[in-house]
Amino acid sequence: MNTSDLKAKELSWSSLIKLVVFSAIGLFFFFVPIQISGKETIPLDHIVSWIRGDHLELAKLYALLAVVAGGLYPFYKGNWRTSTTQKVLSVLKLLGVVMAFMAFLSMGPDFLFEKDMLPFLFDKLVVPVGLIVPIGAVFLAFLIGYGLLEFVGVLLQPIMKPLFKTPGKSAIDAVASFVGSYSIGLLITNRVYKSGQYSAKEAAIIATGFSTVSATFMVIVAKTLGLMSVWNVFFWSTLLITFVVTAITVRIFPLSKMDDTAANRETENFEHSRFKQALIEGVDVATQADSIGTNIWKNLKEGMVMAMSILPSIMSVGLLGLLLAKYTPIFEWLGYLLYPFAWIAQLPDPMMVASASATGLAEMFLPALIAAKSVFVVKFVVGVVSISSILFFSASIPCILSTDIPLNIKQMLMVWYQRVALTILIASPVAFWAEQFVS
Repeated sequence: MNTSDLKAKELSWSSLIKLVVFSAIGLFFFFVPIQISGKETIPLDHIVSWIRGDHLELAKLYALLAVVAGGLYPFYKGNWRTSTTQKVLSVLKLLGVVMAFMAFLSMGPDFLFEKDMLPFLFDKLVVPVGLIVPIGAVFLAFLIGYGLLEFVGVLLQPIMKPLFKTPGKSAIDAVASFVGSYSIGLLITNRVYKSGQYSAKEAAIIATGFSTVSATFMVIVAKTLGLMSVWNVFFWSTLLITFVVTAITVRIFPLSKMDDTAANRETENFEHSRFKQALIEGVDVATQADSIGTNIWKNLKEGMVMAMSILPSIMSVGLLGLLLAKYTPIFEWLGYLLYPFAWIAQLPDPMMVASASATGLAEMFLPALIAAKSVFVVKFVVGVVSISSILFFSASIPCILSTDIPLNIKQMLMVWYQRVALTILIASPVAFWAEQFVS
């Protein structure tokens, strides 16, 4: 990029206005609580609550259709046959379709219709997730489509190598994952790794350390746990804790011992101050961005596909997880591996925290479902764990396995355990501090 090009970008006031205004709209809908009808929460949550309150039956029908579409989608696309993992997940999605019909029609065995089983999964999780993901995707068009992502990425570059042992450009992956979704982040990471600009170690660190669920899914976790009254405290604490845990795990086996050679490492070469360069990068994206209508439509379609892929898994993997948690000791046994950390943190009911956290290995929503009626401190810690753990079998682990990043299941299980244990220890004092903000 020559100097005249840079100056042209600097002088593009219309693009600068797009960057500032559209990004501000996105930030407003995700992070600025407003009060409507006595309820104070972010605008995105108000929209979903209005739909569920005034059009509940229509929302349930839409959620059912989304589950059905999601169950059939792998067979329509043909990717169900790409691997054994995909075959298993595709069968589970079909099971999710059956469970959704049972929940919608209120037909089936009595034990499945206890209030913490199918009714809870469908009414309290599938319906709001089915609404929040596509609606949230619409406002993500403002948040990630007009340069804010690149602006923040450039500003964060100086801390990436010393803290996380990854190149500066991985800051963009990190922000994309946390604000967008793990699928967006993994897409970027895999593309850069295949081009030789990341080593195997760097790609693995980014995939297991930054590929969180999106901000929209964090809203669902917070709603399920009754934490929307402290949404900003929860969100920013979770972001910080997730990255602190990542900074620790990169220094522990197995990530620390992975191959760290990259074929085509890029060096930073800025012609301006970092802030000015960040602004230029952001304006550049805003200049080349599609119209807001095109971006919203594209994000809405991606949000619908993502909702379709997630909802059947919630109904099947979620139900299986709840049944295992209620009728078998399997997660309690797994929880014993995490109990010492919950006990050291002096959490109320440390065994419940440990076993709830363990369920997150199956599906990241399960800890929130199990801890939904606990005291605030437990709910806060479990909520952070469900996000910060990153790795779970219903989505992120199969996604990583489908990339070229050289991580196997054994390595991911080790990283998952490290992340959960560390998150419990770090999130606990934050939860005790955050309790003062509960209204």
